[in-house]
Amino acid sequence: MSSTMKPETLLDVRRLRVEIPTRHGALTALDEVSFQIARGEILGFVGESGAGKSLTGMAVIGLLDAPAHVARGEIWFDGRRIDQFDAAAMRALRGRRIGAIFQDPLVSLNPLLTVGDQLVETMLTHLPLSRSQARERAVDWLRQVGIPSPAQRVDAYPHQFSGGMRQRIVIALALCAEPDLVVADEPTTALDVSVQAQVLELLRGLCRERGTSVLLVTHDMGVISENADRVAVMYAGRIAEIGPVDEVVNRPRHPYTQGLMGSIPPIDASPEWLRQIDGAMPRLAARPAGCAFHPRCASASARCRAELPTPAAQGAVQVACWHPQQPTVLEAA
Repeated sequence: MSSTMKPETLLDVRRLRVEIPTRHGALTALDEVSFQIARGEILGFVGESGAGKSLTGMAVIGLLDAPAHVARGEIWFDGRRIDQFDAAAMRALRGRRIGAIFQDPLVSLNPLLTVGDQLVETMLTHLPLSRSQARERAVDWLRQVGIPSPAQRVDAYPHQFSGGMRQRIVIALALCAEPDLVVADEPTTALDVSVQAQVLELLRGLCRERGTSVLLVTHDMGVISENADRVAVMYAGRIAEIGPVDEVVNRPRHPYTQGLMGSIPPIDASPEWLRQIDGAMPRLAARPAGCAFHPRCASASARCRAELPTPAAQGAVQVACWHPQQPTVLEAA
């Protein structure tokens, strides 16, 4: 175990770089991404589409789509460096110690097998259980995730469930092998708002009961503020700001985070206009020198246009910005 890793740390990602080779050279999709997740903690990743949120989760669980690959950095899980594992070792770890929930439940569920068979096979692969014990647990898992009449529905096929029910089954599949970490990639995007809340509350509750850690990827800041302990705000393949949810949501330091927060309509008022961030995130092949956010930032200086900012502590928050804003300035605005 690395001497720099805290005892309570489960996942430690250090200076992760993911590249995609092309005919014109390698494109950097993730650059210098570093974070830790403690045991039992929910860390949310938020940002615009293409910021690198899902790619971070896929890199952690070893499911990057070729030709994307980890070019540099280290991924430590429970004291072991896993980014150098071969495919077989990674499959074993992914099934037993790390679970995954994806935004489309039909991707995770085999349409040719009953949901009970899928739960049973998952548990038989990773836990010392008999088939009858695994089936009994499968029924219990369906009950825990809120499937009505679980003893009967255990023999139903995925297409016989609604979208919200299928996502509940995917949660059961991710947790039934009792993993230490769950990577949840946009787990409720395809669901309507009321079902979203139910599914997230269920996931949060089950993970809290078991002390399971969660890496929660979403584009929805409301989901983060309601469910995460800490949040990492990503922009153009880098973490712009990371810290406790209350600090980042209510007292953001990075101009990009401030823009994200300003674009959310307040509950207690009806403003005529919401704040917006002008421009768009740069493409991988066209990232500007210096800070990637500088073309859209009102506070950008010559240094921002020339030098890449390194994360620096601002209280409990780390901010990658040469001119971090004072929270009191935002609150007074």
